[in-house]
Amino acid sequence: MARRYSKASSAKVKKVMEERKSGTLRSGRSGKKVTSRKQAIAIGLSEARRAGEKVPAKKTSGGRRRRTTGARKQASGRRRSG
Repeated sequence: MARRYSKASSAKVKKVMEERKSGTLRSGRSGKKVTSRKQAIAIGLSEARRAGEKVPAKKTSGGRRRRTTGARKQASGRRRSG
Protein backbone atom coordinates (compact mmCIF):
# COMPACT_ATOMS: atom_id res chain seq x y z
CA MET A 1 0.00 0.00 0.00
CA ALA A 2 1.29 3.46 -0.90
CA ARG A 3 2.20 6.06 1.69
CA ARG A 4 -0.50 8.64 2.33
CA TYR A 5 1.95 11.28 3.53
CA SER A 6 5.44 11.90 2.18
CA LYS A 7 8.48 11.76 4.46
CA ALA A 8 8.96 15.50 3.96
CA SER A 9 5.44 16.24 5.21
CA SER A 10 6.05 14.05 8.27
CA ALA A 11 9.22 16.02 8.96
CA LYS A 12 7.28 19.29 8.62
CA VAL A 13 4.68 18.15 11.16
CA LYS A 14 7.47 17.02 13.51
CA LYS A 15 9.13 20.46 13.27
CA VAL A 16 5.83 22.22 14.03
CA MET A 17 5.16 19.92 17.00
CA GLU A 18 8.59 20.81 18.42
CA GLU A 19 7.72 24.51 18.01
CA ARG A 20 4.49 23.92 19.92
CA LYS A 21 6.33 22.17 22.75
CA SER A 22 8.82 25.01 23.05
CA GLY A 23 5.96 27.54 23.01
CA THR A 24 7.00 29.40 19.86
CA LEU A 25 4.24 28.20 17.51
CA ARG A 26 1.77 30.96 16.63
CA SER A 27 -1.45 30.81 14.64
CA GLY A 28 -1.52 32.62 11.31
CA ARG A 29 -4.19 35.30 11.44
CA SER A 30 -4.43 36.26 15.11
CA GLY A 31 -0.86 35.44 16.11
CA LYS A 32 -2.03 33.72 19.30
CA LYS A 33 0.09 30.97 20.81
CA VAL A 34 -1.02 27.48 19.73
CA THR A 35 -1.43 25.03 22.61
CA SER A 36 -3.65 22.41 20.98
CA ARG A 37 -1.94 19.28 19.61
CA LYS A 38 -4.55 18.89 16.87
CA GLN A 39 -4.19 22.51 15.79
CA ALA A 40 -0.41 22.11 15.59
CA ILE A 41 -0.77 19.04 13.35
CA ALA A 42 -3.23 20.91 11.13
CA ILE A 43 -0.78 23.81 10.77
CA GLY A 44 2.05 21.42 9.86
CA LEU A 45 -0.05 19.63 7.23
CA SER A 46 -1.26 22.88 5.68
CA GLU A 47 2.32 24.18 5.46
CA ALA A 48 3.39 20.90 3.83
CA ARG A 49 0.46 21.16 1.41
CA ARG A 50 1.50 24.71 0.51
CA ALA A 51 5.07 23.51 -0.10
CA GLY A 52 3.76 20.90 -2.55
CA GLU A 53 4.39 17.80 -0.46
CA LYS A 54 2.28 14.65 -0.79
CA VAL A 55 -0.57 15.21 1.66
CA PRO A 56 -4.20 14.06 1.25
CA ALA A 57 -6.74 16.79 0.54
CA LYS A 58 -8.51 18.43 3.46
CA LYS A 59 -11.72 16.69 4.50
CA THR A 60 -14.78 18.80 3.84
CA SER A 61 -17.31 19.27 6.60
CA GLY A 62 -20.36 17.05 6.24
CA GLY A 63 -22.71 19.98 6.40
CA ARG A 64 -26.04 20.49 4.73
CA ARG A 65 -26.33 19.06 1.23
CA ARG A 66 -27.94 21.02 -1.57
CA ARG A 67 -30.91 19.41 -3.26
CA THR A 68 -30.88 18.95 -7.00
CA THR A 69 -33.57 20.55 -9.13
CA GLY A 70 -35.26 17.20 -9.71
CA ALA A 71 -35.47 16.48 -5.99
CA ARG A 72 -36.97 19.94 -5.38
CA LYS A 73 -39.67 19.39 -8.01
CA GLN A 74 -40.57 16.01 -6.49
CA ALA A 75 -40.85 17.51 -3.02
CA SER A 76 -43.07 20.37 -4.20
CA GLY A 77 -45.30 17.92 -6.09
CA ARG A 78 -45.80 15.85 -2.95
CA ARG A 79 -46.88 18.86 -0.93
CA ARG A 80 -49.63 19.86 -3.36
CA SER A 81 -51.45 16.55 -3.46
CA GLY A 82 -53.79 15.94 -0.61
